[in-house]
Amino acid sequence: MNERSDHRTEIRDFLAGRRAKITPEQAGLPTSTRRRVPGLRREEVAVLAGVSTEWYTRLEKGHISGVSEDVLAAVAGALQLDEDERTYLFDLARAARPARRTPSRRKDVEVPARIHWLLDSVTMSAAFVRDGRLDVVAANPLARALHAPMFDSLAVDERGRANFARYHFLDSGSRDFFVDWDSGAAATVALLRAEAGREPHDRALRELIGELSTLSPDFRTLWAAHDVRIRHEGVKRLRHPEVGLLELTYQSLDLPVSHRAVHDLSLYTAEPGSTSEERLKILASLAATPLPAAEADDRLR
Repeated sequence: MNERSDHRTEIRDFLAGRRAKITPEQAGLPTSTRRRVPGLRREEVAVLAGVSTEWYTRLEKGHISGVSEDVLAAVAGALQLDEDERTYLFDLARAARPARRTPSRRKDVEVPARIHWLLDSVTMSAAFVRDGRLDVVAANPLARALHAPMFDSLAVDERGRANFARYHFLDSGSRDFFVDWDSGAAATVALLRAEAGREPHDRALRELIGELSTLSPDFRTLWAAHDVRIRHEGVKRLRHPEVGLLELTYQSLDLPVSHRAVHDLSLYTAEPGSTSEERLKILASLAATPLPAAEADDRLR
């Protein structure tokens, strides 16, 4: 299957999946007729979006190139897409346009020294920068100490960059480390799904997805759900081998490292006065060791 066919399949599965999740009651439609499948019919989505059934059927088959933003917005409204899903649909449409069929922007952008200084200045929160493929491209000492099981795993590449998706799905130890493994796994896949819509020609991303699909049945199942997430925030519970159970809040912010790549700054912190804060302080003290000379020299360049 070529890249264009893959893209059409992605559009088809995403739209059909969202359509299946909406009941007639939720859409404000009559429910007296018997239905063979859950969710809305194509003709009902077409009516709600103000387009012909033939046109919507063609769209759901993956023919999205050239569709106007107004029509896409109408379809998004009919399918009751949330903000992330709506963004994903528009990303799929942009990727289908011939003018967009160019090699992806380079993703492996070096993190500037000023970002390392910023991370190292944060002492009571675990702070790190990740790219769209969920590689950790920079981290402060507390972030490395907090995620020590991941940084000590096979999820780390030859450059020392850990990947959250590989650790989550390919290392059995992640089930002990992540207390809420299932929800974390779903969020991880949804983040990768959003990145695949944003950067469908990124070869390294496609290889990562292929690797995870081949080696992890859990990943395959979640990937088939076509759930999408762009923002990542909430509460994370970790079972750390040195300090025990931690309940932390986390927040991700867009970080303009380079116009050529998407990066997020993520921060994990604990509620003031909580047991988790005390344990995080212990971890911070354990992490407060001098950098190796070679690494320190690199930061100063």
